[in-house]
Amino acid sequence: MFAAEALGVPLLPPSANKGTNFSQGANFAVMGATALDLKYFRDNNVWSIPPFNTSMNCQLEWFQEVKETICSSPQECKEFFGKALFVFGELGGNDYSFAWKAEWSLEKVKTQMVPKVVESIIGGIEALLDEGARHVLVPGNLPAGCIPITLTMYPSEDRSDYDPRTGCLKKFNGVALYHNAVLRVALDQLQRRRPDSRIIYADYYTPYIQFARTPHLYGYKRGALRACCGGGGPYNYNMSSSCGLPGATVCDDPDAHVSWDGIHLTEAPYRFIANTWLKGPYAHPPLASVVRDDMVY
Repeated sequence: MFAAEALGVPLLPPSANKGTNFSQGANFAVMGATALDLKYFRDNNVWSIPPFNTSMNCQLEWFQEVKETICSSPQECKEFFGKALFVFGELGGNDYSFAWKAEWSLEKVKTQMVPKVVESIIGGIEALLDEGARHVLVPGNLPAGCIPITLTMYPSEDRSDYDPRTGCLKKFNGVALYHNAVLRVALDQLQRRRPDSRIIYADYYTPYIQFARTPHLYGYKRGALRACCGGGGPYNYNMSSSCGLPGATVCDDPDAHVSWDGIHLTEAPYRFIANTWLKGPYAHPPLASVVRDDMVY
């Protein structure tokens, strides 16, 4: 939203709104989206909480449906998409959350799932590049160990499991860091293979960790680990009374919190992060330089 406002483009309508004019873009975001297909989770018995059938490949199918409404020939589509900005993700976080719920070990997640997730993301980006896309912004993962839902679902009596600087769970943040490192290497390789494209890595992890370490510097009075809207507990997250359900309460000042509902951020940190992606230093290269240089609208 904040990036769209800064670039002077309208907020994007949901792709599911049939009959909508998508000539200025579409939003394919959906709850619980994964980088990996549903079959992967079935085949690997990641089934204690069934993933949704809303994977990256499902979203790419929706993209094909939208594509038919905005351009009529391969050449017209390539020219149209060549002037567009694609925001691809954030993907991977939900994949790992399903693995944790299935009690995968840290080593198994890092060695077996992270490579598959990154491979899938790269394949999805290449599919867009083949359609004519030239400008793709790819967010990395958030520090999942700082998110109220994670802190609530996986508490530990061993204080060494927590980062003393932030109060975040180290294991989950370690996977996010590893995912981001593997993703950046893969994106650099893709950029070299497709020199006609501009692939932008967008860092979610670093600003969120800064919020957790020094929340007062950013105006977050209640720190980064407690949700504004929720059903109580040390992090104000309770699955049985989560935000929007009976028993949940809402804080007086959402902008004083990093987390809105224990999963998503409030507007204030999203605004801050969007600005760092537009102007730097947390997008490589900064989005504003790509827009200025290549006239993306």
